[in-house]
Amino acid sequence: MSQTNIIEIARQSYHHGDLRQALLVAAKSIIAEAGIENLSLRKLAERAGVSRTAPYHHFSGKNDLLCAIAAQGFRRRHQSAVDTFDDTLMTQEQKFEEYICGYVRFAADNPEEYELMFGRSIWKQANSTQELRDVAYPCFQHQVEMVRSWQEAGLISGDNALRTSQVIWGTVHGIAKLLIDGIYTDAAQIEEVSQCAVKLFIRNNS
Repeated sequence: MSQTNIIEIARQSYHHGDLRQALLVAAKSIIAEAGIENLSLRKLAERAGVSRTAPYHHFSGKNDLLCAIAAQGFRRRHQSAVDTFDDTLMTQEQKFEEYICGYVRFAADNPEEYELMFGRSIWKQANSTQELRDVAYPCFQHQVEMVRSWQEAGLISGDNALRTSQVIWGTVHGIAKLLIDGIYTDAAQIEEVSQCAVKLFIRNNS
């Protein structure tokens, strides 16, 4: 997204009372172009075409801004997972496949958000905000509940939903990172790896 488009979004959003969302879009644009270390609220204001004080009406500082971007990512990913799991037209196996493949697609389509959602800049430094924790923890808890349901249905093995969830999560996170970091660049290859993960976890799959 060009800087001109970002400024136009900010101006339109300002008139509609949603400058915060426009600032989040602009911040992700800066991170994509120059990295987290080059993001500041001053540069954000310049990119969005607003006054230097405007971002401070919505974010107390850079960390608050980064956590807001991550929280937005968790909300979208969580809603997608819930919608899939609640789809009565899908089989349990289809839901599990979509969980694995959908997770990787989300990371590929939203690399800046994804890196913040699971990156050390927030979690290792204990910089998470309450807003972020309020959406991140339920997101993982829902993963545990899905895994428990799949175990009870006999789709995947194991009797400890938490540990199995952590192993599955670690697998899809690893695949996502290989893609985001440029180790794997072929989309078809990533799809094959994701499908392989599905087959490995499904019980008695031939």
